[in-house]
Amino acid sequence: MMLSVERVNVYLQASHILHDVSLHVAEREVVCLVGRNGAGKTTTLRTIMGYLKPHSGAIRFQGRDITRLPTFQIARLGIGYAPEESEIFPDLTVEENIAIATWTRPSERPGRERIELAYKVFPRLREYRLRKGTQMSGGERKMLSIARALALDPALLLLDEPFEGLSPAIIPVVAEGIAAITQLGRAILIAESNIYHVPAFADRLYVIERGEILYQGSPAAAEREPAVQRVIRGGT
Repeated sequence: MMLSVERVNVYLQASHILHDVSLHVAEREVVCLVGRNGAGKTTTLRTIMGYLKPHSGAIRFQGRDITRLPTFQIARLGIGYAPEESEIFPDLTVEENIAIATWTRPSERPGRERIELAYKVFPRLREYRLRKGTQMSGGERKMLSIARALALDPALLLLDEPFEGLSPAIIPVVAEGIAAITQLGRAILIAESNIYHVPAFADRLYVIERGEILYQGSPAAAEREPAVQRVIRGGT
């Protein structure tokens, strides 16, 4: 198992946000965590990355307990994270943003090779490689955020709302890039608000509501679960 989240509980001050959340991602698997805004998706991803520490429960990556590790160590172990708000460096160029990830985590792949792989997944970024972050559209920043996470050379990618706020014309471009990443053998955990944005290549689906996992199984089987539909059809 690539990633195991076991009965994790998270509090933000006095608020109990995640309630015994358990989920798993196998090698080369694409898993989607679906739920409305405020359901606990981002909290789950941020907890995996070490930005938030669970009150109880355990998180393991490739068999290693990472529950209490700092974020930079988790990234160095091989988990890439593309946050919902992109969080690129606005004063750096596209290529500088991507290159930073190659400095963060040592890899057998040379830095130039990792940058070229990011451009292969998102060819549009190669055209804009000398543009600064401030000159990028929202969709382009989203692509850049994912490309930067890929340049870390991770075994697992966490993508938080990769399609949120994108124009209908850009959504297929981002989806094609994510599909290309799956062909590289990377495992992916995607958090999404809308089931219509769950990619067709997803292997499994988790549905979260009010910090609790309501469903796990195939995306197709979710169509037959009335309780699940009440949540995931709500979108945002």
